[in-house]
Formats: sequence, structure tokens, C-alpha cells
Amino acid sequence: MTAWSLLGAYDWNILVTRADGFYEPGVFDLRSSEPRPTAIAHMLQALATKGEYKHPVLEQPGWWRRPERMFYPPAAPRSYARVNSLVAETKLSQSTATGAEGRPIMITGATGTLGRAFARLCDIRAIPYHLVTRQDMDIADPASVERLLNQIRPWALINTAGYVRVDDAEQEPEVCWRENTDGPATLAQSCAEHDVALLTFSSDLVFDGAGSTPYVESNPVAPLNVYGRSKAKAEIRVLETLPSALVVRASAFFGPWDEHNFVTIALRQLAAGQTFVAAEDAIVSPTYIPDLVNASLDLLIDGESGLWHLANPSAIAWSELARLSAKLAGVDAYRLEARPTQELGLAAARPSYSVLGSERGVLLPPLEDALGRYLREGIFS
Repeated sequence: MTAWSLLGAYDWNILVTRADGFYEPGVFDLRSSEPRPTAIAHMLQALATKGEYKHPVLEQPGWWRRPERMFYPPAAPRSYARVNSLVAETKLSQSTATGAEGRPIMITGATGTLGRAFARLCDIRAIPYHLVTRQDMDIADPASVERLLNQIRPWALINTAGYVRVDDAEQEPEVCWRENTDGPATLAQSCAEHDVALLTFSSDLVFDGAGSTPYVESNPVAPLNVYGRSKAKAEIRVLETLPSALVVRASAFFGPWDEHNFVTIALRQLAAGQTFVAAEDAIVSPTYIPDLVNASLDLLIDGESGLWHLANPSAIAWSELARLSAKLAGVDAYRLEARPTQELGLAAARPSYSVLGSERGVLLPPLEDALGRYLREGIFS
């Protein structure tokens, strides 16, 4: 085992021909304050001590055995035996990648941006999953959760469901609290009883914005609105019930598969010559959804637990995010209006500063890198 494979690799994807800063961990992840053991480390330890290692994701074929690994079909084989081998390999890959075998991940929030993103990237990574709607399961109803866990028998549950309308929550606190607090707590209790791993999501809105340096996982919370309070309480209840749960705080989602996020709306309106209004005094750290989902899946597979902050490193006002996105996209931002938050007529109070840092490991690439990849998807055009 070489040091390169033990400690991960930089820019292997472009054969180290330029310094892109792309890092992929190996046995240890060096992006944490101390080398963090990954699932590969757990595998090596188990093989050395027990002679075997089992993990649900290993029940599927590796990328080198899946047909999507090739840009072009293989050259014509020279024998029928090789033809039969290729056909059998393709059939195996297709059946297992769709989750026909092995215990799946159960994903709540089938109609939401994050739930759909997890399904998309689980497909790409050949991780079997079962996407669950509100009609399939009420996350705040123990009997409903119990029924579906017994039916699907997942090895992990990813909760992306919840109440997301921050301003409406001020008028509907009971509904918000049920979906954002009681729901995750109920899932945690059932996961504890069924020995199922749990990943659920929180928010930068658990902080009050009184600070001026990025918030890390150990900073005390002090939410300003109903939505933030529901998330803060959910964190406590989930981790008290299931200490092995993974709770991820993220901020200001944007991505290529959702037309209703801030960046996409800003670019479309500005490109159309329409006025776009954004806050000039609320500083955030935006999160690119593909980066968030991949990093969350990695942490889940590695068996990580507790609070993690995942956001693309940055500290930027909403108006400046729109301006930067327009600049990178080649869109004229002359119709962008930057205004104080108090002039936007928002029902829920927001922190003026809710930038997320991390003391556990900065796992996502910088914001401009994420924006560049987002723009190459071309969704706003």
C-alpha cells in the first residue's frame, strides 16, 4: 500500500497535468484537522483482524464493471465467448445498479430538491435506494415509519423531508415543528430500534448572526425564527435518541437540477433584462447540491456521526452572489438591486451573518469552483 493511496490523491482525474486542487481521500481523509479514517480504513482493519468485511455498498459492482464507465461501446470481440461475457457483465451491472439486489438506502422527500438529488447521485454511484413520498410514509407517525422500515429493510435512512417555507413558519409554527422536529426525532427512534443508520439535515438558521467569523459545529445555537428553532431542537432530539446519527448543517442551496433556487432565478431574470432584488447585508456560505450530496453520502458510508457543517467555503452577501454568478455567466447585472434585508418585507427574522465553517473538516471545494461547474450544466439558459 503506497502513501499516495493511503492518504488520497490530488488531481488524479486530470493525471496531475495541472493544479486544480481536486482531492479524493484514500484510507484516510486529510481534509480534517487530523487524518480521518474512511470506510476503507474500517475495511482494512476488519480484514486484518477478522478476515472479512461487509458493507451494503459492496454488494454492487464497482464502476469498472458497469456499462456507463465507457464513452464508447467496446470493440467487437473476436469470439462468441467474449460476447457472452460482455452480455452477462452488462446484465449484472444493470440489475444491481437499479437496486434489484442488496439492502437499499431509504430516502424521504421524494418531491423535494434534495431528495431527488440523492436519488440521481445514488443512481450514478450504483447505490440501491428507495425514494419515499409523504403518501408512502408520515415521518412524524411512529406506526407509519415502523411499517415502511419493516417493508423496505434499509441499511440507512436519509431524511430530506421537512417544512422549508421559512417565512410561512411564523404563521404555522405547529406544522413546521411537526415536520422539522417531531419527524426527525421519530425517525431517530425507529432507526435506533432497527439498527439503521440515519442522515438528516439542519440549517445555518440555527445561529443568530451575532458572530463575524464562520460558525463551526461546536458554536452555541441561538435561532431567530420559528424555522431555526425547529431545526435546533431537532438536532438535540435526534442526537440524544441516536448518538450515531449524522446531522448535516448546510446553507443557501443551489444546483443544476432545480429551477427554483436563488442562483438560477437570479441569472434568468437578469439575462431577460428584468430587475432582480437581493439582500446586501445578509452574509451566507452557499452550498452546491451535488457537492453536498456526494460529501454526505461519503460521510454516511464512512460511518461518521454527530454534527457536520457542509458548505462551499465562502462568505458572500446574497446580492454579491447574484453579481458573481452573473459575471461568471457573462450576464449583465445592471438590473440587480441590492437592498437591506429590512426592506425586503420578510416575515421571519434572518441572521445578518450565518457563514458555515468547520472544525471537523472542510470537505467541499470553493464557491467559484462550484459556480463554474453549475454554469457548465447550462440550466438557466
